Amino acid sequence: MDVIRTDVAVIGGELGGCAAALAAARTGRRVVLTEATHWLGGQLTNQAVPPDEHPWIEDMGATRSYRALRQGIREYYRRHLPLTASARALPELNPGNGWVSRLCHDPRVAVAVLHEMIAPYRLNGRLVALHAHRPISASTHGDRVTGVVVRGLESGRDVLLVADLFIDATPHGELLSLAGVEHALGAESRAETCEPHAPERADPGAQQAITVCFAIEHHPGEDHTIDRPSQYERWRSLEPPGWPGRLLDWTAVRPDTLEPLTRGLFAAEDRHPWWSFRRILDRTVFEPGFAPSDITIVNWPQNDYWFGPVCGVDEAEAARNLDAARNLSLSLLYWMQTEAPRPDGGVGYPGLRLRGDVVGGTVDGLAPAPYIRESRRIRAELTVLEQHIAYPLRPDGPATFEESVGIGCYRIDLHPRVGGAGYLDLGCWPFQIPLGALIPVRVENLLPGGKNLGVTHITNGAYRVHPVEWSVGEAAGLLATFCLERRVLPRQVRARSSLCEELQALLVREGIELAWPALRPV
Repeated sequence: MDVIRTDVAVIGGELGGCAAALAAARTGRRVVLTEATHWLGGQLTNQAVPPDEHPWIEDMGATRSYRALRQGIREYYRRHLPLTASARALPELNPGNGWVSRLCHDPRVAVAVLHEMIAPYRLNGRLVALHAHRPISASTHGDRVTGVVVRGLESGRDVLLVADLFIDATPHGELLSLAGVEHALGAESRAETCEPHAPERADPGAQQAITVCFAIEHHPGEDHTIDRPSQYERWRSLEPPGWPGRLLDWTAVRPDTLEPLTRGLFAAEDRHPWWSFRRILDRTVFEPGFAPSDITIVNWPQNDYWFGPVCGVDEAEAARNLDAARNLSLSLLYWMQTEAPRPDGGVGYPGLRLRGDVVGGTVDGLAPAPYIRESRRIRAELTVLEQHIAYPLRPDGPATFEESVGIGCYRIDLHPRVGGAGYLDLGCWPFQIPLGALIPVRVENLLPGGKNLGVTHITNGAYRVHPVEWSVGEAAGLLATFCLERRVLPRQVRARSSLCEELQALLVREGIELAWPALRPV
């Protein structure tokens, strides 16, 4: 078995993992970064989700390095693609003009920019990136993680990573389970958290829907109909409880009111059709003749999969549910191609063409990894509750934390969950990321690097989005560097106000905002 010794081992190349590895490397530490797929970037790339961000993202509420990522994506388009003169001049260029985000873009561009950002540290040997490697075991001694074994998914070879500090930035918090780190999964009980929207009983299986996203373009008059998916009849006839009708239909549920909402492919009653929702290429942004069609990402209520968990269950059950989620997405595409009602009275859009190359060239044409909204979460020294951030519970503002290591903002947005709980969409104040939410209750040298920080099933709905995950990972990477330089443990930093203030000074120098100005809730 090969052995790599390093200062910081970041297990998982999600957005938070990339931010953590960059932060530790640029502050002088040796870093190993692993990723189970061929693409770094998690929800932004291999899960094919354009960034979900707050309304003030262009001016505030993101770290300097996250702004560099966003600006790098825009500059990539300006450098390499034939934009129209008017589009090129837009400071806030949105290549897809999707209405979900101010920066809807091709995931391949994000991959390229992330590689540009880490390239200097790979070239000087400070950062080693192991693609197509997943963690399979962890060794511990007392309250410390001593090593993590990752397996090459193509080579079959195992590599032992030995590090002073480990950061778990896997999509499901896999390292928490492998290393025996105390954690929560699914929904906590109301008795435990006192959150008004927590269920009466804890339910580890009550995990948010996953979504297998895919990219499509449209060529009227052509026929690109895929083969009929094996589970098509199941999904075509399904009428889930609490849903306004069939799952495969243009009518879904409005998350905030739970009322029926009808949106067609190209027209909608609220003037927000599905086609432009997560559109990543708008032909009008480019010179005539550049692209034969717009391209959009399908991450809609109709292909949310909440019919079985993929985390915390045995490999066979997880595989069955993941296969069913992929089949649901293919069934949605087939339904749109063959049976979806059109405004002209006809049915089907056979000109819809699956663009598997856009999302990584998988065999089935879908994104290589499912969009994971919810992870295992550490049992932390401080857990962020609904009572800290929800606008209905705090009309005068959010809880503030003197130990803040970052900020974020998003609504408390939970998608349907395994077991039957539907949408939960609550107004939320712009919030802080407290240091205590990054520190496990027992383990001394492992930090969360994304959605696995100390939040609950409820507050995960606000902390799970792109810029917040990046901020968590970056704070973890800088905390690791700080602890190694001063030879202290993460919990000692929180326990001593002088150390906490020194850490915060480092964070500010590195371009991290620790507090919001007075803002209204979202």
